[in-house]
Amino acid sequence: MENRSFEDKKEPEIVYSHSVKAGKRIYYLDVKKARNEDLYLCITESKKKQGLEDEMPQFEKHKVFLYREDFDHFKEALQDVIGFVEGKLGKMEARPEWTPEANREEATQETAESEPKKKSLFGFIKKD
Repeated sequence: MENRSFEDKKEPEIVYSHSVKAGKRIYYLDVKKARNEDLYLCITESKKKQGLEDEMPQFEKHKVFLYREDFDHFKEALQDVIGFVEGKLGKMEARPEWTPEANREEATQETAESEPKKKSLFGFIKKD
């Protein structure tokens, strides 16, 4: 068996891609080509990690690989759970478009809201 170095491993070719911006997250839906020429879906969730302002931004990524033979089952299950949630809670209104300014305002608001929680171990308990 031949030893291959890390550099020899090349990333599978992306033949089609679509991204979905959803608040602080971006979902990438990439159709990739396997070595055997088959196509599969790679869903990547990318979330920007909070860090110091002078640091390079870092992203937390999670991937799910969905193979063609599972598409129908996955699609049925996804439609089922979306239908269940919408039946219980109703349809969601469209999310407002993400902007850097809104993100800064939201981060400032989150920081202000989280400060009192740091003072008390049981900050989640409401006081009358």
